[in-house]
Amino acid sequence: MRTFAHLLANTAVANLTTNYLWWALTFWAYLETRSVLATGLIGGAYMLAVSFSAVFFGSFVDHHRKLVVMRASTVFSLLAFSLAGGVFLLVPERTLLDLGAPWFWVFAGIILIGAVVEHMRNLALSTSVTILVPDEDRARANGLVGTVQGISFIATSVVSGLSIALLGMGGTVVVVLGLLVLTIAHLMVVRFPGDRVAAATEGTGRAAIDLRGSIAVVRAAQGLFALIVFATFNNLIGGIYMALMDPYGLELFSVEMWGFMLALGSTGFLVGGAVVAARGLGRNPMRTMLLVVVVMGVLGATFTVRESAVLYVAGLFLYMCLIPVVEATEQTVLQRVVPFERQGRVFGLAMALESAAAPVAAFLVAPLAEVWILPYARSDAGREALRPLLGEGEARGIGLVFLVGGLTMALVAALGLRSRAYRTISRTYREAAPQDPGDPDGSGGEGAPVGAASVAGASEERDGEGGRPVVQEAALPNDR
Repeated sequence: MRTFAHLLANTAVANLTTNYLWWALTFWAYLETRSVLATGLIGGAYMLAVSFSAVFFGSFVDHHRKLVVMRASTVFSLLAFSLAGGVFLLVPERTLLDLGAPWFWVFAGIILIGAVVEHMRNLALSTSVTILVPDEDRARANGLVGTVQGISFIATSVVSGLSIALLGMGGTVVVVLGLLVLTIAHLMVVRFPGDRVAAATEGTGRAAIDLRGSIAVVRAAQGLFALIVFATFNNLIGGIYMALMDPYGLELFSVEMWGFMLALGSTGFLVGGAVVAARGLGRNPMRTMLLVVVVMGVLGATFTVRESAVLYVAGLFLYMCLIPVVEATEQTVLQRVVPFERQGRVFGLAMALESAAAPVAAFLVAPLAEVWILPYARSDAGREALRPLLGEGEARGIGLVFLVGGLTMALVAALGLRSRAYRTISRTYREAAPQDPGDPDGSGGEGAPVGAASVAGASEERDGEGGRPVVQEAALPNDR
């Protein structure tokens, strides 16, 4: 647990550092160019890059020791941000901010690469929980992960704006480089008992990424695919809030005040993560998650029914309180029912699908709201039609989108509680044996790992290419 605490704290600082620079880039680009298109492209490119790279990152995590992955990703981010700093020094700022020239996009692209690679650490941390934390304590450990992510989010939302205002983009890059050097120095003295390569090094190309094998593992653990699909749908609805949360907040607050209000509402991350860390997720995490998502949908539908700053911030706080429960549930279920040898790739597959959902929703909903919903809500006919339900105000169109999105989320989660998939994944989780793949002396990892009950049949499946078994890694010895 001491090693887990070190890795958790180190990852929190690293995530804060990379997000701090990425958000600072977004603020700097908008303040200097006033281009919504530039900031929109930056945000969408970031989420899509995370989605496209997640499967590869998962394979890398499975094929390397977790501490090596964390060190390598941090060093790569340091090199990328150093290169970006060199571009900032060598290219005049006026030229760099010319969106019609290539230098701004080169600068942003380098920072994008350095920030996205950092997500490999999050996958490594998730699989490290399986090694370092006993099964009965993993839900609480995942709650702690949610808590530190919330701290990073809160700090980033405030510090990035202040940094651009006080230090400028150049000073911000210097601060980030210094923090990354400290992060790497700390990682070099961390010792990781039981750290090992989870998967055999199959080589390169398709076998190394092995998307088909990861999908086979997900399908073999009955109901697990439904969990990932539901999480993806939840992120799809969340993408609506991502696209419209800031515009709604800026209708209620000044730009300076909105940053602090967002940070205040985001303290819900800390509360929710702390509750999970203290109390866990109960005997059936899936039931806990679906009930929580019903409440999230109701909150999302109601915290904009009137144009009220107090209502909005309070609703945002409560909504943020529930997000760590959903995240911790998915982590906890995957850590039990997926063989350790595949966890990096399955976590990567889930991240790829879920990360793609939010920007897809944002790209669809934002233009729809801009072209049709908001003009209708501001028209005389729209005002009269929406007044009984949503009251009056300039952002009633956004309130309508939130209302429909929240009710949809609540309805789907309520139906999920009565579905066969919910009963199946609950049974799979209940019947899976706890894993202990991180036994430092190598004596505790032989034989079938966690999830063996749920994937036992998968080892007999054939992939149609020479009769090779789909899931053979489940019985790998510890020294692999």
